[in-house]
Amino acid sequence: MRPPLPSAAASPLSPAPTMVGLLAIGEALIDILTTDFVGDLSQVTTLQAVAGGSPANLCRFVQQCGGTARLVAAVGQDGLGEILVRSLAAAGLSTEYVHQLPDRATSIIVVGRSRATPTFIPYRSADRYLPPIDPDLISQAALVHTTAFALSRQPAQDHILEALATAYDQGRPVSIDWNYAAPIWRRSDNAPDVWQRVLAYEPLLKVSLDDVARFGRVPATAEAAKEFLLNVRTRVLCLTCGAEGVWYRTYADAWQHQPAPPVEVLDATGAGDAFWAGFLTNWMLQASIDDCVQRGISTAARRLQGQLA
Repeated sequence: MRPPLPSAAASPLSPAPTMVGLLAIGEALIDILTTDFVGDLSQVTTLQAVAGGSPANLCRFVQQCGGTARLVAAVGQDGLGEILVRSLAAAGLSTEYVHQLPDRATSIIVVGRSRATPTFIPYRSADRYLPPIDPDLISQAALVHTTAFALSRQPAQDHILEALATAYDQGRPVSIDWNYAAPIWRRSDNAPDVWQRVLAYEPLLKVSLDDVARFGRVPATAEAAKEFLLNVRTRVLCLTCGAEGVWYRTYADAWQHQPAPPVEVLDATGAGDAFWAGFLTNWMLQASIDDCVQRGISTAARRLQGQLA
């Protein structure tokens, strides 16, 4: 049984808090994209800068799906940070909790444009220094979301884990995109410990085939990934497999599968965020899990075809 959406309680003398569906905590950063499709980043010729970061993308896509979202993030007090703030505002998102840090540079990721899984190099600064999250933001949300990327470095890691614990204690569902990649964690790789800590909150969990292969050190096949995830306890678990569709289950149920429609892929960047945006938007509307997955697949297809920005 899903918890009901939180209701606002305010005195007649004070304004009611602004309620939102999704509270996304994590990275807003600049994607430095290759202008052409490349096999790897050694083939780069020209680059362009665009607003990115998985939680920021997710918030934009949720808004485009008809939901509401709020982002908590940290960027530099610099020109690239200004690009991100303006981009979020143009998408209709509040920038009130996008912290502009005067002593940190905006984080960037160099990404190779690809029709498959993009290759990337991270250059991180401000996103790692996300300050503690105001508990009132959590109490105003129907769902609290973060990513493995956001959880990979201190002090942001501790602050986000504290926010997830607060959400869980308040009965707010927790959502995790476990977008694991070893270069993000580097020498301080406590990812297995963080994985266990977030699973304790019985999250809505999204992982891709590549995420599981990298994190679990298993073959990049659906069968190997499902075996690795066999005893993972979640509200909902979605394993996205690109053109092979999505495997999904609740903890008590068997795996189910929905195929992905054939599409002409213009750009795979952000397709996973688009899937999860469609899924979570329907989930917050209390649709069935099957309908949530179908909405996610159709939203990802729109992104792959360049219809969602």
